[in-house]
Amino acid sequence: MFNKNIKLVLAGLVIAFGIYQFTRNEILTGIMLILLSGIFVFLYFKNEIILLAFLRLRKQDFEGAQKWLAKIKDPEAALVTKQQGYYNYLQGLMISQTNMTQAEKYFRKAIKLGLNMDQDLAVAKLNLAGIAMTKRRKREATTLLNEAKKLDKHGMLTDQVKMMKQQMKKI
Repeated sequence: MFNKNIKLVLAGLVIAFGIYQFTRNEILTGIMLILLSGIFVFLYFKNEIILLAFLRLRKQDFEGAQKWLAKIKDPEAALVTKQQGYYNYLQGLMISQTNMTQAEKYFRKAIKLGLNMDQDLAVAKLNLAGIAMTKRRKREATTLLNEAKKLDKHGMLTDQVKMMKQQMKKI
């Protein structure tokens, strides 16, 4: 909801007020204010709107997630680089249901900006491989599938990778 710089300013003000409370021997209040400032710092690195969109996606509510993402007007100005990556990742996941070409653009931009978790990067590359396969780009799809397989350290995508490799043999 707030701009990323405002969050840092609020965290600084709350820390300063917490230090002031320490000087007045209000130790518990000072500790609570320092902990409260941690929330603002956390929200600087993890955007609250993106977190709410992830919660909607977890419930398979694509329309609700789209409404939350629509509240971010200018992602380049309002979000840190990694958050921009997740913004594009979520847009790609939702648009992949209807428009493959636009979803490919979002997934490529998300990979370029970077994602924190290897599992999310693997899902993005797996979706890109599926899009490349539907567009008859077998070499690119094979490369992306192998990269997704390497990134999937927990084996959560092995069934999808096997299924896509079987489908690629038919092409």
